[in-house]
Amino acid sequence: MTSTRIGKIRWTIIGLFVGAMVINYLARSVLGVAAPVILTEQSISNQQYGWITSAFQIGVMLQPLAGYFLDSVGLRIGFAICVVAWSLITMAHGFVNGWFGFAALRSLLGLAEGSAQPAGQKLVAEWFPARERGLAGGIYNIGASLGAVFAPPLVAFAVMMHSWRLAFIIAGAIGLLWALLWFFYYETPARHRRLSEGERDYILTGQEARLAARAEKPSFLELAKRRDFWGIALPRMLADPVWGMLSFWMPLYLARVRGFDLGQIALFAWLPFLAADLGCLFGPAVVTFLQRRNVDLIDARRWAFTLGALMMTSMAFVGLATNPYAAIALLCIGGFAHQTLSVTVITMASDLFRRNEVATVAGMAGLAGNLGVLVFTLFLGQMVDDVGYGPFFILLGVLDLLGAVLLWTLVRKPA
Repeated sequence: MTSTRIGKIRWTIIGLFVGAMVINYLARSVLGVAAPVILTEQSISNQQYGWITSAFQIGVMLQPLAGYFLDSVGLRIGFAICVVAWSLITMAHGFVNGWFGFAALRSLLGLAEGSAQPAGQKLVAEWFPARERGLAGGIYNIGASLGAVFAPPLVAFAVMMHSWRLAFIIAGAIGLLWALLWFFYYETPARHRRLSEGERDYILTGQEARLAARAEKPSFLELAKRRDFWGIALPRMLADPVWGMLSFWMPLYLARVRGFDLGQIALFAWLPFLAADLGCLFGPAVVTFLQRRNVDLIDARRWAFTLGALMMTSMAFVGLATNPYAAIALLCIGGFAHQTLSVTVITMASDLFRRNEVATVAGMAGLAGNLGVLVFTLFLGQMVDDVGYGPFFILLGVLDLLGAVLLWTLVRKPA
């Protein structure tokens, strides 16, 4: 049965969700791009900026609550509420002064924006058969990179037209418009009026019966006892600091170490995120390539993660590059490698857990990932003035190799 005959509403849904991810990462990336201007204007030190970014990570570490909320309320209403919340908080950034005010807003923003990955995994689990989940997950994660791609030109435009404050207002207003579109268009496959019976049957028959939802709500404690959960969570804890570095610290690194001005940052800082977009598609492509050669789905995902971890070693040489454009190129390889492995391990939640557990598990794994970012950024903020960025790039280059070992060791293939 061809995709044309069965319909393509599921791809329209994932396309709509890409918009949410673009807005989510645009909103969170504006601060990092504007940081060289904001820190100078507001007299904020590197250590205080580390506290600001850490406040965001503390908020986003509450992803398990967001996931449980979405599993309980559903995506249509629950995610609309989350998007409205993060949009209003983003707009509030345009009216704040001082590091403490920024830190307070970043913690609230992290709490609201932490809903995005659990929502994405729940959507993929509900709307796609097993054979398409990896591609669907890769497509919606492109939105994360695109949001970061759009942030540098948005900040440059806002500064030219008014100030950095305008960038936050614009990013928040876009989110409010998207929330209205989501609320009026989205429904579950069982209730969506435009979904044909053929496409509904195609989705349901392609999903594993063992992962069907149960009546009882998921228990945090029971999920935390499963090896599969830790096999996803620990590699994410080791992998996610790369994204924190690219989103929050790369513009400062380019400005203060490589001597880039705001115009050069707007010209070059989006390139690692464009490379990350390609990684979002490369990871699922590797999995599909291996499956066609009779490699089991779980093993195929583990091999894709391992390949990404090997490519990630390029990050260790960023600080050693004498040419700033060579450093940009290495950061691009790091962005590509990160999304190759990140999309792969994130998608595994929908391969291993039941439909009414996926958002909760994705939130719990997100807590681990953002804990990694929190610890990394706290050390970076406190030590960068003394030791420079070089040791941190080396650390980022090797952490995912350990993550690959844990993924192979802890995750069990379903019987």
